[in-house]
Amino acid sequence: MTTSTVTAPPSDAAPRKDAAQDPARARLRRRLARWGFVAPAVLFMLLFFGYPLVRNVVMSFQHYTPKTFFTGEAPFNGADNWSSVFQDALFGKALWHTLVFTAGSLLGQFCIGLALAVFFNRRFPLNGVLRSLILLPWLVPMVVSGIVWRRILDQDTGVLNTFFDTLGLGGHTPWLTSPGMALLSVILVNIWIGIPFNLVILYGGLQEIPKELYEAASLDGASAWRAFRSVTLPMLKPVITVVLVLGFMSTVKILDLILALTDGGPADATQTLGTLTYQNSFVELDFGAGAVVGNVLILISAVFAVFYLRANRTEGK
Repeated sequence: MTTSTVTAPPSDAAPRKDAAQDPARARLRRRLARWGFVAPAVLFMLLFFGYPLVRNVVMSFQHYTPKTFFTGEAPFNGADNWSSVFQDALFGKALWHTLVFTAGSLLGQFCIGLALAVFFNRRFPLNGVLRSLILLPWLVPMVVSGIVWRRILDQDTGVLNTFFDTLGLGGHTPWLTSPGMALLSVILVNIWIGIPFNLVILYGGLQEIPKELYEAASLDGASAWRAFRSVTLPMLKPVITVVLVLGFMSTVKILDLILALTDGGPADATQTLGTLTYQNSFVELDFGAGAVVGNVLILISAVFAVFYLRANRTEGK
């Protein structure tokens, strides 16, 4: 009986690498996976933020009228829109009112919000109930708040003047009809609306400060004010930065509140860049001029954001 031996074919001297074990391909797959997760967000930003921003910049260099919506013709007119806006005395007045309105609102909202946050940081009966009630102005739509306050501040039939008249303090203050009082009244109403936001964020920051730091300060003989300056404010600095940045971004462009209260009057005393954009675009139907003012608002916000990022980078180092 003979036996036959089957000889296996010689194997390759250098076996091929498995594609899954190839470091270059693995890195490529990981990179593609990362971009796959990022791509939807990038696409969303380009469609809903990038395109409107670019379109607004282009519109500011065009003669854009209601006729354009039907014909599609919007001829470029160079810097005519920019020069007409900057030469308009109302633009300078609106810019100044925007700065005063933003600074006054942020200062009042932050100081009162911080004071209330420190107050509610202690335990006492009805703490949660009172905090919930203070949130109500924040939950009411801005237009509704403006209409309600317009009724309250009415010179002849307003609740506030009626109350002052009952106390014998004079009840004929022209809160919204006097050029000297209107901007202050709008600032006070906006402070009332923004206090709950500052309270919530600052209260959350206070909750994160370790109690041991206050105990150590007390053992060192620090007074309440010294503990607040040396412990609370430094530990609360990142939260304060967030509150001020978000507050600035939401305040500098406010439109609906001012329209509901004064509609930019009286005598343009409460005209801001936000209301000027609305007036140019939707009242005078000069969309090019409205785009110019809108771009100025975007530029102001961008400059503020750059300073904020640089400050944070410096603190990080």
